[in-house]
Amino acid sequence: MAPLLAGQLRVRLSRDAGKTYPQKHERALTEALPSFPAAVRIFGKDGTCAAIFLDFDSSVAGVEWVEADVRAIQAWLHSVGARWIEDFSPNGGRHVYVPLAQRVTFSEARDLVEALGTRYRTLDKTPHQNLLHGCMRTPGSPHKRGGYQELAMSLSMAYDVARRPNSATIWAAMNADLAGEIGAVRALRLEQAFPTAADEAPKLQHPAGRMSRVMQLMAQTGLYDSNRYASDSDARQAIITGAAAAGMELTDVERRMMQGTWPGLASFYARYAARHRVPALRRDWLNAVKYLSKNPRSGDGKNNARISPTSQPNTQPPVLKGNLVSTNPDTEHRLIRTWRNALRLKEHTYTGTRTGLARRMVLRSLGEAAHMTASRFVEFGARSIAVATGLDHTTVGAHLRALRSERDPLVTLVEQGRGTKGDLYMLTVPEEMKAAAEDLTWRKGKIHALRPVFRELGLPAAFIYEALEHSPGLTTAEIVKLTRLSRTAVSEALEVMAAWNMISRDTTRTWSVVATTSLKELAEHFGVLAAVAAQLQRYRIERILWKEWLSKNVNTVAELLSPGEDYPWEAFEGPPDEWALSDMAFKRVG
Repeated sequence: MAPLLAGQLRVRLSRDAGKTYPQKHERALTEALPSFPAAVRIFGKDGTCAAIFLDFDSSVAGVEWVEADVRAIQAWLHSVGARWIEDFSPNGGRHVYVPLAQRVTFSEARDLVEALGTRYRTLDKTPHQNLLHGCMRTPGSPHKRGGYQELAMSLSMAYDVARRPNSATIWAAMNADLAGEIGAVRALRLEQAFPTAADEAPKLQHPAGRMSRVMQLMAQTGLYDSNRYASDSDARQAIITGAAAAGMELTDVERRMMQGTWPGLASFYARYAARHRVPALRRDWLNAVKYLSKNPRSGDGKNNARISPTSQPNTQPPVLKGNLVSTNPDTEHRLIRTWRNALRLKEHTYTGTRTGLARRMVLRSLGEAAHMTASRFVEFGARSIAVATGLDHTTVGAHLRALRSERDPLVTLVEQGRGTKGDLYMLTVPEEMKAAAEDLTWRKGKIHALRPVFRELGLPAAFIYEALEHSPGLTTAEIVKLTRLSRTAVSEALEVMAAWNMISRDTTRTWSVVATTSLKELAEHFGVLAAVAAQLQRYRIERILWKEWLSKNVNTVAELLSPGEDYPWEAFEGPPDEWALSDMAFKRVG
């Protein structure tokens, strides 16, 4: 049943006993019966669905109410000439599927299901309200309470309904009968507040060269403020205009639509026949370019796309007593690579717990920063490292204090931060492992902090991917030994990355990285870049407020900057310093 009902041939597995179906556990839909609860995607990459999924939840009002609602909706479907498939869960819930001969858009399906929700109390409307994550268990899926999702009819009858779906005439009859309720839910949507950029205070202008987060969310989810955009056509024109203003090309938009990165935008064009969608997109693009040409943005000629809202780090090594620092970049890079060897030697002391993995990633972010500035001295605030590692800045501060307090630390605090400057750290090779680190061969390639896609896939996946980048052709046992992770964590991360074609296994059962899979495109598909942008914006606002506080408290600042003053600077540290942050978060993800 699943391939005939799903909006696309993708399925999500629940590894927490049916509580959640995260995107990272999504994979291709095959004939193999999954061992975990499995839910198929309702909407396709084009933002349309092949069936209406009606989920009646027994936790709302009990099994008896569910049965009454199901009988009522079956009577309604029969009255409009529709055919359906029904199954039931071990906990008393029921699903009713209405296959459609002609796929319908996200907006159309959402309106109809929300209208039915006004009639039937136990109907859960949320699967059809989320274009990116709407999914449902289909017949045959394991259930979280044991057992399976079972058909309430014969398999031959269900298969006949799926193979001969409801015609466009029946779909029109369903909408006509619900015209009053559909009008009501649309009117209610006009009254609801929509979380746009206007709700964020203070309101800051988006940097040039980057599409606004609101437009990206509209393109991904298909949801928009009905008070601002009267129709799907207005919303899609706004997205196209935003993409053009951000410096994208038409081919960039087409690729995002075709590959399913922007299913919301694709759903706005689903009203056209397939052969007319690309021409319609091109017309909208020309209109957007024409509009922008007539209404250029006022500016001072400066390109702020790469201007940080934070203080710039000091990238030159400081002059310390005793001539301990070399200003030769080659010497510094050699020392940094030796420090990386020391990190490899000491990494086994950090456990596979969340804390241990986070500290390993914090150390990597410091190593990456040192390479960027060609200096063993790193003067980036905790918020910079927070963006680089996907952690909260308060958590980063705690890890840095723990790392510098170790018996043989890999980092040393040289100078505490003051005002808008962050703490100054020095990469240190402990004396007891200096000889071993110098004898060890330098590892080729770059050292990476947490690349954005692994915010979704997790730290274990990041370490495994890094190991395969440096040593392709590893078996699962070799990866476990090399990364110091548990076999369970390694097996799960390998399975997840293989499902997204990031890695592959050959006939010798060894794993390698798939070079053609773009980490940047995957990060955009997961919506991670929007999360990075939100974190940057939050830190940008905090930095502005901190600078304003400093400017209004001149006398207090003079006292705070005095040596030896015990003041909790980490609590007021500014947002991320630049250290090529834009390149790291938006370019250097592949």
